[in-house]
Amino acid sequence: MKYPEPLKKGSRVAITAFSSGIAERHEKRFQEVVRTLKQRGYDVVVGDCLKSRKKHVSAPKEQRADELLRFLTDDNIDAVAPPWGGELAMELLPLLDFKRISRAKPKWIFGFSDVSTIAASINSVVGWATVHCSNLMDLVDTNVEPLIANTLNHLETPVGGTFVQTGSENHTRKWPEIETEPLAYVVGETKTQWKWLVRPMSVDAVSGRLIGGCWDTLFHLFETPFLALSELNSKYEEGLLLYLENAEMSPCDLVRTIHNMQFRGVFNNVNGLILGRNLRADSQIEDDLTYLDVLTEHLANKNIPVMYDVDIGHVPPNLTLINGSVAEIRLVNGQGSITQWLK
Repeated sequence: MKYPEPLKKGSRVAITAFSSGIAERHEKRFQEVVRTLKQRGYDVVVGDCLKSRKKHVSAPKEQRADELLRFLTDDNIDAVAPPWGGELAMELLPLLDFKRISRAKPKWIFGFSDVSTIAASINSVVGWATVHCSNLMDLVDTNVEPLIANTLNHLETPVGGTFVQTGSENHTRKWPEIETEPLAYVVGETKTQWKWLVRPMSVDAVSGRLIGGCWDTLFHLFETPFLALSELNSKYEEGLLLYLENAEMSPCDLVRTIHNMQFRGVFNNVNGLILGRNLRADSQIEDDLTYLDVLTEHLANKNIPVMYDVDIGHVPPNLTLINGSVAEIRLVNGQGSITQWLK
């Protein structure tokens, strides 16, 4: 695994939108994010593909790909982060020169949602450790929720180091009103409880090298040149630990997606499956299929441990999950924790 150098004072962070950019109404929040980064001693470079939101994206795909490639191959840059996700990061993948990227100094790529489309692919194809975590626009210094407030601290972990996170106390489906309150932060109001759908045979933990992200986008990439889990699994003696979270797929979409994964052999190439909280609300019609129905009927029979309602994705807060790290996720009596080793 090729780990980027830990962030530190003097590290240069480049900001460019892989997918959705920021509108004028987000500018004050963006400036607070930049201030927070500079207060930590980071140098900030702002790209051209950022301050626009036209037809779902910040700029044409060729321009976004060119800027991303320029940042990824610039050895003076230590991290590349978009403001948040979006819808169409996938269209950049065929335009990226992965051979050039592989010759460059590894850089942190971090965020969640559509950010994970690029992050997981870079990890798979190039072998850089990348990060699924709170988005850049979430990272202001007023945060009090530990999982969010410690995001950048974890990216300062040295290679060979270890860090531990425990499950959040509370989570929320309400995002802060950053357009009117630039320093607003996530406040949870619902008790968090990670849950086993399928327990491991002999212990209350599952382990392996992490890979994953947004279920909505990544299932399109499984066993393609951009995310070949079978190849990754063959490389790592620890095996793979796949984490996913659903943003927009309906229960029927999820059924089709799980069958798609079965057809491609995904479940034969992972030690376990870790699922974040489901963002899409279930139908209120009594006989309609629900999210938990889908998990119970279609994932409980894959002969792998499955955990769900973990702090991953669109129902914050978010764990910091480093793709490529060796991880152990433990859940005992409703108390969840994850240890990651950068080795």
